[in-house]
Amino acid sequence: MPTFYDPGADAGEASEALRGLAHATRTFESPQELYGVLGELLSGVRSLRQVLDQIAAAHIKNRPRAFDDHGDHSIGSKDALAAADELHQAATLIDQAEERLDAAAGAASRVAWHEVPATEAPAVARWINVVYMQGQEADEVLDMIDADGALAGLNHLKCWDYGDQTTSAAMENGYVYDAPPSGPLEHELHDGDYHLAYSHAFAHVALYRIHAVDTVDQLPDDARSLAAPSRRHRAGLASHSERLGLSLPALPRSSGSEALDYEPR
Repeated sequence: MPTFYDPGADAGEASEALRGLAHATRTFESPQELYGVLGELLSGVRSLRQVLDQIAAAHIKNRPRAFDDHGDHSIGSKDALAAADELHQAATLIDQAEERLDAAAGAASRVAWHEVPATEAPAVARWINVVYMQGQEADEVLDMIDADGALAGLNHLKCWDYGDQTTSAAMENGYVYDAPPSGPLEHELHDGDYHLAYSHAFAHVALYRIHAVDTVDQLPDDARSLAAPSRRHRAGLASHSERLGLSLPALPRSSGSEALDYEPR
């Protein structure tokens, strides 16, 4: 129990209490206890800051009684000042620790701990290519867009979406992107789970659909996770770019395997 008057005894008890806490916090049977422990630590750190300042002040106040082992007062006084300065520096660092602990406690207070762990892996949104058209096939859709609007063209291209079959084909062949590919002089329309990209100058249209990919199924280093146009899409853009005297931005190099030469349907 703290004495509240004997610094030596209370310092020893605080040290023993911290040793006990270090042992007890090796495991937490109930995560609900975490916030309370953080709150007590925050209070303890604030008290520790005060203790350091008070010990520093005591070194300065008692300088007239400071000597070294050989009875030299000037050296003892100098060392007492040095100790006080270091203690003040430590107190400043404790201030920074207090700020971080306060922020940690604030974040911990917003956590709602459940008794039953989550069993489902989080999903990450990816875009899959539903269909890509160029040349004469694309001209028919572009004419429809000119006549009835981009939404009409998007709805028309949905006919090429065969659900899981389309998703599986896109996954297998690498037509999966962090964001819908976008090229120069392209127009875009987003509608629900679909994204339409089209260009009159390059005579192509493409439709993409959002798809939730479980993290357990992701391949972080795979080229298919790059938000870059497919090879066929890129080739169509490049051929028209050369004719118009344009240049495309360079794509990032990938260490993953090349996608199969698959034409999405």
